[in-house]
Amino acid sequence: MNVSRAGPGLLTAVVVALSAGLGGCDRRGGGAPPVEEGTGPGAAWELVYDLKVGDNTDLFAISAEEATPRRLTEAPGYDGMARYTPDGETIVFSSKRTGHWQLFEIPAEGGKARQIRTNRATEYQADPSGDGKTLAFLTNLDGPERLVLLDLATSDLRELVRHGRKTIFGNPSWSPDGRRITFSSNWRIGHQIYVVDVASAETRRVSPIASGGCEPRFTRDGRRVCYVSRGHLRQTSRLVAHDLETGEEEVLVDWPAMNYDPAFSPDGTEMAFASDVSGAFAIYRQRLSDGRAWRVTHGPGEARYPDYRPKR
Repeated sequence: MNVSRAGPGLLTAVVVALSAGLGGCDRRGGGAPPVEEGTGPGAAWELVYDLKVGDNTDLFAISAEEATPRRLTEAPGYDGMARYTPDGETIVFSSKRTGHWQLFEIPAEGGKARQIRTNRATEYQADPSGDGKTLAFLTNLDGPERLVLLDLATSDLRELVRHGRKTIFGNPSWSPDGRRITFSSNWRIGHQIYVVDVASAETRRVSPIASGGCEPRFTRDGRRVCYVSRGHLRQTSRLVAHDLETGEEEVLVDWPAMNYDPAFSPDGTEMAFASDVSGAFAIYRQRLSDGRAWRVTHGPGEARYPDYRPKR
């Protein structure tokens, strides 16, 4: 596996600073929300997200046509980190309803949830491939946590990336063409963003070593990876898009807050994300052409992890 990494001297110099700046992704910021009234343009859009309701976290969906969010799950524990399948008919999500993390799916219109795999391992943070045939997710079945691929037709499991014994992975995301997967890993140098070639398993780091990152997501054209960047000891986080060919980076969201969970609309013209700029995490939509943004979720309970429903 060909993984880009710092040399021993630089690694020693930055580990102490990175341990504070990259050790977690949940410190809060504040400030007035730089958003406009209403939920924005009336173009067709639908989002699934998870919302904390009392002691539970459940899945909800909201769209341009619906004034009131639809509740999709109502089970003890946590249901969240949802991703639509490419046909927009099914939602794959992670749940602790069995007592530990396992993968489930549910019809996008609502209905009975079905467990995808059953074991005693921690299995979560799944993303379906663009052709709907393969599921990428994290598991610690039979060893340390690693990134694996599940063939949905045969149930064959393939290990794609394994780092160190105590490595924590995060948020795998397929490229639109199905050739690559981006993910985060804290292997050796704090949380960094990586891209792995699915066919060869060759892996490279794309985030700057001094700032790291988490929660990566491919843009719809597949040319860039958007991720959460916090840097050293920052009380806020930015959403940054990294060009995989040139290495250039563009800041997409730099609100005075903790900004997380980027997702991109099917047509690539806007993004959704979670921010606590208003004091508690809520879902926002932002148009990429001019940066205009609108708040989507309101009311009690923190909302996280949005995903756009593909066009049907």
